[in-house]
Parts: sequence; structure tokens; C-alpha cells
Amino acid sequence: MCGIVGYVGHEQAAPIILEGLAKLEYRGYDSAGLAVRDGDGKVRVVKAKGKLKVLAEKTNDGVSLVGTTGIGHTRWATHGEPSEINAHPHVSSNKLSADEANVVGVHNGIIENHQELREKLLRHDYAFYSQTDTEVAVKLVDYYNKKYNIGPVDAIAKTMVRVRGSYALALMFKDHPDELWVARKDSPMVIGVTDDAVYVASDVPAILKYTRSVYYIGNQEMACLRPGEVHFYNLDGDEIEKERTEIEWDAEAAEKGGFEHFMMKEIHEQPKAVEDTLRSLIKDGQTDFSEAGLDDDFISAIKRIYIVACGSAWHVGMAAQYVIEDLTHIPVRVELASEFRYRKPLLEDSDLVILISQSGETADSLEALREAKKLGAPTLAIVNVVGSSIAREADHVIYTLAGPEIAVATTKAYSTQLVVCYALAVHIGKVRGLIDDERYDKYIAEMQTIPEKIEKTLNDKERLQWFAAKYSNAKDVFFVGRGIDYAAILEGSLKMKEISYIHSEAYAAGELKHGTISLVEEGILVIGVLTQNDLFEKTISNMVECKTRGAYLMGLTTYGHYEIEDYVDFAVYIPRIEEHFAASLAVIPLQLLGYYISVAKGLDVDKPRNLAKSVTVE
Repeated sequence: MCGIVGYVGHEQAAPIILEGLAKLEYRGYDSAGLAVRDGDGKVRVVKAKGKLKVLAEKTNDGVSLVGTTGIGHTRWATHGEPSEINAHPHVSSNKLSADEANVVGVHNGIIENHQELREKLLRHDYAFYSQTDTEVAVKLVDYYNKKYNIGPVDAIAKTMVRVRGSYALALMFKDHPDELWVARKDSPMVIGVTDDAVYVASDVPAILKYTRSVYYIGNQEMACLRPGEVHFYNLDGDEIEKERTEIEWDAEAAEKGGFEHFMMKEIHEQPKAVEDTLRSLIKDGQTDFSEAGLDDDFISAIKRIYIVACGSAWHVGMAAQYVIEDLTHIPVRVELASEFRYRKPLLEDSDLVILISQSGETADSLEALREAKKLGAPTLAIVNVVGSSIAREADHVIYTLAGPEIAVATTKAYSTQLVVCYALAVHIGKVRGLIDDERYDKYIAEMQTIPEKIEKTLNDKERLQWFAAKYSNAKDVFFVGRGIDYAAILEGSLKMKEISYIHSEAYAAGELKHGTISLVEEGILVIGVLTQNDLFEKTISNMVECKTRGAYLMGLTTYGHYEIEDYVDFAVYIPRIEEHFAASLAVIPLQLLGYYISVAKGLDVDKPRNLAKSVTVE
């Protein structure tokens, strides 16, 4: 949510910043702005409500803003309505004029005690022109800078100690014209370095064109950026050393590659992403979690597993629960990260808490991780972004190899997280003596067929495109399934609602008669997923009850279950696979269905309204 891009070097800053902000559009925003310091030391601020192209037009694609140091921002409204005046950057002067400002800044996150700080600053002759918490933060930095006259390090540190909440800050000081200053707590920030320039951004794609050599600034740390050099500081103002990281994927990985939308490109990247992830975990026919530090003694001591996540990652946890419990006999609870710490969980040192997050920066999941560590439970992160906050703070880390995921609606991150959970379940079951060698080899072989079978499922997408066009005007859609299929329909329903804006709900099929079936009426679409042989007839029975009340039925099952055509109006088939792993194939047609309906309705597939890729505030 929100995006920051900054540059200090010898090139014109504004075009670079605008290009970087365009790479962060997937994060979601409602306004944008730029601040650039010119050769005379003056800062010019330009803002615009709406899409980034409005800001680009106001600045002639950045050409009209002269200067080699600058910051830019795409804003997702939290405090204050979407408007030009509430857009970032904000200034420390009492009116929206950078000419008189000692400090100019942008901010991601939420300052929870902004009202209290606003009142403090009002008592010290500050006035406010916007409704934002960001203006409060910028003016607080200015207040401490003037009060103590001790420079940016101490002014920012005192501000960080005083504010409550989450933030990534990028600041320019009038008395330090060739520098950018940044700080963060809980909100993501990456710093890229070349020989003569430094770039800062909320996410890697914004700077990947210029450098793959980056630093990840730590929590509650600050940095001073000058052309070609970065200096890091802790809250005490002491300079600290940081390790530089090389980003392994290149800029092309963040481009559409001939596809109309990032989402469709990423759907088609799933076979490779899953194959790469499995290859990192299965070596010479054996699961290997040694890099994550999961040795046999640790695994044998686990008594309970908590899977904590948000959104699609939570749906991964729901599917994983069935697989892990069945293969390991360890009780599993799947928790919404946003609820986990508020219900005061009862954790022990024999419990394993697994955090699943694509970005590794999800605010609720990060706080859940910290709560688990505080209570003494070991933690395991399953994340896609190397060096992310959750990856750094967890006791153990397993990286998915999905590569950059740009579309807001996740596809390949979900699929790679799922196969990590499969491999982990099989590994734990083997270590604990519940899976013999023959079954173990069978599971390994079946997991390794998933990429090829996803590819085969994708080859049948034209029929789904036809079906999606037919039902693009649906008002309500119900998804039903049992067992692992119930976990799969949770994700299918989410894909439908988040990108097509059709009201959809997922229900355990056996629960329909406990109220939901009262909503079924003539013409309503009911989608059933039926990949579990033991539950096939029961789910069919539930679907037929909907059909007798006028519903149109779509059934998704494995090849061989052709009797489904006697009951449903439209059948979709996926390759046969060991039933524990069926969700990896079942989700593919559901992703495609959501995508094609969104396209048929003419919607913005990659950037659905009101949503952001990474939710970095509570």
C-alpha cells in the first residue's frame, strides 16, 4: 500500500522517480506527488489526484522538474480523503509551499498517535494544511531539528521514538541539499546503489532497471543517502554496518512479456515457479529442509502447529491443515493473522508457528510473528522475498521461488506456498515414522508431476473463457466443496470477488442446508469442486439440491469422473493426482475463471479497486 521512490545522484531525478512509481502502481494508490531540489537548493513540489499519468502530464514526464535529488510517492488514503492537498510529499512549513520548508517528506504506514502529536505541534506555533498523519510526522522532524539543532540523525531518531505506528519515511532537509534521509519501522523499504547514485523504494521493481545491488534497511533504523554511498544508523545515532544483497531476478521478470495483463502472465508462470520451488526442497529424491534449520530432533519435538496468515496465504494454510494433519498426525490450527495476537494465544515451546506471506511485510503477520516469539514458540516463515521483515525475524525461513508477482490478485505465490506445505508435511511424516519408504517415494514422485499437470490444465483455458463470457453479468456466485476442496474454493471465491467485483461466497457443501441454501434462486451460479473420491457423491448431492431450486451448476473434478456430466450444466476437468495435492490443480481453472470474467467486464485486472498488493498497515 502506497509507494515511495527516491533518487540522489547526477541525473535528472524526476523522470527516474516517475518511472519507478509506475513500477509500483500495483500496490494501489489514489494520488501521487513529487518533490525535487533544483540547482539553487530550492525544492519544488507537484501533486495530482488520480492516476500517475496526471502527475506525469503536469510535469511533462518529469522533464519540467529540474534537479538531481528528489522523492516521489503514490498515496493510498488513510487519514484524509484522496485529494491533491492530502497527497504527498508534505512540507514542514505552515502552508503548502516548499520554498519556506526546512523538511520535505513522504511516508508509508500509519502514525497511530498523530492526533496527540498534532496538538503538541499546534502549541508550538505549527499550523496544518492537510488532514494527513504524514504532515504531522514531517513537522515533528522539523520541530526536533530546530529545537536541538543537532542534525538529521538525531531529529529523525527523536521522531521515531515519539511516534507510534508503522512507517517508511523519506526526507529532504534544506541544510543538507545533496542528501536523502530515510527511516523505517514495519513498512518495507529497499535501497539500491550504483557507483554514482542511490535509489530508494518501497519494492524492488521500482529500481531494478538501474541496479540489482541493494540494502534492506532494518527495523527502527535510519540511513543517509548521498550519490554512490549509504550510511546506516541505529536509534542511538551510532553508525552501523549493513550487508549488501544482489537481486537474482532481472527487470524482465517484472514485465508483461507479451501477455495482456500481469495476472495472466503470472498464471502461466506457475509451472516454472512450482518446479523451481520443489527443486529447492527435493534433492536426489529426498526432501531437504536443512537450509531452514529444521533438523530431525526439532521436527520430532513438535506437538502442535499454528499456521498464521492473511488472505490467499490463509487459504494456503487451510489446504495445508488437511495435508499436514493427515500425514503427520500433528494437530494444526489455521489462524487469521489479524486476530491471532488479539485473542491471547496459548503457545508453548513445543508448538511451531508457521507464518505464510508473499511479501514478507504483511503487517498483521509480522505482528503475529513477534507475538509468537514473545511467547516462546519457535517460528517458521514461508515467504517469497529475500531479506523481508518476516524472513529476517523468524527463527527458520523457507523461501518460495515465485519471482516477482505484480498483479494484486496472487496466483503463483499461492501455488508455490502450497507446494512448500506439501513437501513439509511429507518430510515431517517421514521423520516421525508415519510414512514408510514406499509411500514417501510415491509422494515425492507425485509432487514432481504438479508443474506438468498445471501446464496441462492451462491448455484447456479456452472453454473457461467461453463460460466466463456467458456468466460475466452474474450477481452472486456460490462455491461449494468438502475437505481439501473446501480449502480450494476459498481461494476460487476470493479470486472471483477481488477482480470481477461479483459477490461470491465459499461454503463447505454440507453447510448449505444450515441457512445458505435459502439464497439459491433461479439462474444463480453454483461452482462445485470435487477432487476427493470419498466425498464426491456427498458434494454432488448438495449441488443437486441447489439445481432443484434453479441454480446453474459448474462442476470441477478429475478426469475419469465423467458421471458428473449427468448432474452439472458445465464440467471442467483437471489431471488425476494424489488427492492430498489436488488443490494445486483445482485452483488453476478458478484463477482463470476470475480473470476471464474480469476481462469480459472490462475491469482493471491487475489493479482492482480498493485493493493493494501488500498490506503493510493494520
